[in-house]
Amino acid sequence: MRICSAQPNDLAKLLAFREEAAAWLSRLGTDQWQRPYPADRLLATIEAGEVFMVRDGDATAATITLTPKAEDGLWTAHELREPSIFINKLMVARTHAGKSLGSRLLDWAGDRGANAGAVWLRLDAWTTNTKLQAYYLRNGFRHVRTVRQGVAVNGGPRVSGWLAQRATRHAVHGFTDETAKCERSPRRSR
Repeated sequence: MRICSAQPNDLAKLLAFREEAAAWLSRLGTDQWQRPYPADRLLATIEAGEVFMVRDGDATAATITLTPKAEDGLWTAHELREPSIFINKLMVARTHAGKSLGSRLLDWAGDRGANAGAVWLRLDAWTTNTKLQAYYLRNGFRHVRTVRQGVAVNGGPRVSGWLAQRATRHAVHGFTDETAKCERSPRRSR
């Protein structure tokens, strides 16, 4: 399997991928991702080079968004001074579930962050999805706190405020990495 940067012509595929994930999550009994994600915001992250896709032949097996920018209102000023990379929208196709792709993507993200000089791999997970939270804990993340104040990026109250982090580290993830080398983050003052 190979990992590559998403392109603007992948937008429809990524929106459909999210709809598939939302339907699966609904069957599991969670309301996660039931509101549509704004296509223009997704396109902006694709154009910024922050969206990555795992391809298995012609099939899209998984996707992840990595950004150096934290969502407003989640992390403290002190935490934001620490070089970090933030995970968003990690999804694995149901056709590829059970193959440890999510864990491998987390390792890839941590490796990419380490290469860029980030100290932390951080995320905000759905506040009420305890199974997802347990998944991240099993993958070495530590719960920092839960933030409930604020507004979600797609409208309505904040629903993704379970904050967690783990140190970045070099890792063997098994993907053929076709992405551009990441730029080193400037060291922030502590």
